[in-house]
Amino acid sequence: MKRNILIHPDPRLKKVAAPVSDLSDELRTLASDMLETMYDAPGIGLAAPQVGVAARLIVLDCMKEEDEAPRPLIMFNPEVVAASDENSTYEEGCLSIPDQFAEVTRPAEVTVRWLDETGTERTEDMSGLWATCVQHEIDHLQGVLFIDHIGPMKRQMITRKMIKLKRERARG
Repeated sequence: MKRNILIHPDPRLKKVAAPVSDLSDELRTLASDMLETMYDAPGIGLAAPQVGVAARLIVLDCMKEEDEAPRPLIMFNPEVVAASDENSTYEEGCLSIPDQFAEVTRPAEVTVRWLDETGTERTEDMSGLWATCVQHEIDHLQGVLFIDHIGPMKRQMITRKMIKLKRERARG
């Protein structure tokens, strides 16, 4: 089932999400719903706080080319356990900040540890778009948005645009 994606500014997007202690069927359903919502948006990552759930859960799939098989990842309690000294800069966007983009610099490679939907602990080294995306989504679990990584002038401009968008949608 598709979920509604919260639009910035929303106080729920700024809260730190609680660790997942028990992988219930309810949480597995949420993960499935989040993948459906992400693919429909369309996006390459989504964090539970973006659909109004304060749990440490993210989903991502950075396989963007039409000839590539999808590779959906469901991550409960994801954490970066190692990061490269080398950085990379990507133009990032966010489903909670539609149609707004800014260059963000993050570690180029990360090692991530998480629990999958069966409760199995997994670890993976990620680079390129996968590394950027997983760090962006883990930021959401800390109440951090990509615009928190950019200058205050551009951040304020984007926030004003989002307030206007929310007003227009409310009238709609």
